[in-house]
Amino acid sequence: MNPLAQELNDQLKKENSVVYEMLSQRGKELFFPKGILSQSAEAKTKATKFNATIGIATEGGTAMYLPCIQEHLEGITPNEAFPYAPAAGKPELRKKWQEKQLTENSSLKGKHFSLPIVTSAITHGLALAGDLFVDDGDIIVLPDKLWGNYRLIFGTRLGAQFKTFPLYNEENRFNTKGLEQVLKETARERSKIVVLLNFPNNPTGYSIDPEEADAICGVLKEVASQGVNMVVVSDDAYFGLFYGDQVMQESLFSRTANLDERILAVKLDGATKEQFVWGFRVGFITFATGGKGDSDVVYDVLGKKTMGAIRGGISNCAHLSQTLVLKSLGSSSFSEEKRQKFEVLKARALKVKEVLENEQYDDAWIYYPFNSGYFMCLRLKSVNAEALRRHILEKYGVGVISVGDTDVRVAFSCTEVG
Repeated sequence: MNPLAQELNDQLKKENSVVYEMLSQRGKELFFPKGILSQSAEAKTKATKFNATIGIATEGGTAMYLPCIQEHLEGITPNEAFPYAPAAGKPELRKKWQEKQLTENSSLKGKHFSLPIVTSAITHGLALAGDLFVDDGDIIVLPDKLWGNYRLIFGTRLGAQFKTFPLYNEENRFNTKGLEQVLKETARERSKIVVLLNFPNNPTGYSIDPEEADAICGVLKEVASQGVNMVVVSDDAYFGLFYGDQVMQESLFSRTANLDERILAVKLDGATKEQFVWGFRVGFITFATGGKGDSDVVYDVLGKKTMGAIRGGISNCAHLSQTLVLKSLGSSSFSEEKRQKFEVLKARALKVKEVLENEQYDDAWIYYPFNSGYFMCLRLKSVNAEALRRHILEKYGVGVISVGDTDVRVAFSCTEVG
């Protein structure tokens, strides 16, 4: 094992041995090299005469650029777009995003959690969490209504096994008892479990209310009390798009953070959907531990291991995208512009619900409860989902997604109200 990785592991074992136990073998071996990047960072602050450390070209004291590209970047200086961004992301953006997390998640106040690290959107964040915490054969517990890419990220790439439970209970609310049953069954055979929860849910568009959040945390804490280590991942890709009055207006991460010494909470969020910049690929990964150790040391170790995974995969995330997201967060019109787009999406969701509640469709389908996000799902009563998808695509020019034999996902986010 590289001495730098061993040094990080020793620090982690000293401050929080439980978090060390949660690491995958790959996670234990990860480190951020003291090579070009760290030497360049040091030179950036001290090399006042010449800085000949990093592999970019400069001209006239700024990053070299092609005018035919720069002319399209009105209001953006060359140094805000063209150089490499730091491995963990632009420091100003990380701080600004943490401020946003605190503002939008009141339950985080008074809790400790790491400074967010920039990822190349949430898919990359999920992959990083997998690199850190998932070994071949590890079990991931999640609802049966899930984003299909989870299987590629954690199953195909890392060899994880999936244990699912029905998302909805008999009352069409979150199935806390189903979660509890699977966790307790898994706890009898495993000392570590990865729990993956996604609200607003893709594909159903369902989000929990505060009562459901409390129940979930109660289950997690009970299982942890049995000596089971849990990495609880909150996939918050569609955070903030909550349309129902009863929906919890914050992330489950705000409840799972510091919940128990055997629970490591991981938050994955980003500008992708929240700011409608899907192609920018700007996301964040944030950690919150329990336990009595020095949390600053724990977060520093996890941060360096995450940076090592980034360095060894994509090197760093796009600088220009980070600059644009940072500028948007500082804009005086940002909140109002977001509110306007939120109202557009909410109106579409309510219109879809109005149509679905028409009794003439009772023989054809039922719809799964939805109150947030981009999507909703139908469960067909008498027609195969894939057969229906092909039929309406070819005959009517209407595109939807078939999910299994019975379910159809409809993205009202891209369907305008006529």
